[in-house]
Order: sequence, then structure tokens, then C-alpha cells
Amino acid sequence: MLFRLAGVAAAAILSVPSAPGAQVLMQRDVSLRMALTIAETAIAECGLGASVAVVDRAGRLRVFLQGDNANPHNIELARRKAYTARTFGQPSAAWAKRTETAIPLGGGMPIKVGEDTIGGVGLSGGGGQEKEEACAKGAIAKVADQLK
Repeated sequence: MLFRLAGVAAAAILSVPSAPGAQVLMQRDVSLRMALTIAETAIAECGLGASVAVVDRAGRLRVFLQGDNANPHNIELARRKAYTARTFGQPSAAWAKRTETAIPLGGGMPIKVGEDTIGGVGLSGGGGQEKEEACAKGAIAKVADQLK
């Protein structure tokens, strides 16, 4: 009897049609090597007073580097800038300006493949928001050949 029930259950499962459009998702994401390259390049460009965070397409922290002379509060600011850039698909300064926030969010840039945002990089303590944004752009440019 148990074998018959198992057989009926298996037949029922196999006879259920798949949902229309059901397929395996193929998504690009920030690899560990890419995140390390971006973070190391950003620190090299902005100096050892900076902290840099790189997040993946889900907003998870992939790499965090804290410069030797970085302040402790830079850790969380860098992560927030990277997360904001990833979430909104635009520089964190643009989002801050659009929402009229006084929080210093400049220094975060989205990592994109075409129009698809696959991650974000954020810097804090790198000599001001404009310089941090330039360092983030330069770090992303270092891996531009992988973002095609």
C-alpha cells in the first residue's frame, strides 16, 4: 500500500505543468576577485585614511578594507554608500540630493553591466565626497573589461 501511495504521489508531481516562463535565472554578480580589485584600487587612489566597501547585487558585503589611518566610523559609512548606490542604481550623492538628506552620502557608485546594477562600491574618509566618488569611479574603471 505504501508503494502505491508513493507511486500516486510521484505521478501527481510529475503531471503538474510548470509555470509559464519558468526558467533558470542567469545573473551577473560581483565576484570576490572583482571586489578585491575594486577595493584595492580605491584605497590606492584615495589613500590609507579611507575605508572602502564593495557589495554584490543582493547588497551583501563582499569586501571591506579599512585603511591604516581610517577612522572607526568610516566602516559603516562606506558600507551604506555602497548599499545605497547598489539599491538605487545611481551614485549615492545623486540619491542624497534627490531626497534632500543632509547625511554625507557622496562617495558611493553603482557597479553596472549595461543598465543592470550588479553591485556597489562606497568610500568614506578619502578626502571628501567628490574625491571619494572619483576614487570609486577609477576603481570600477579598473575592472571595466569584465563589465561587458
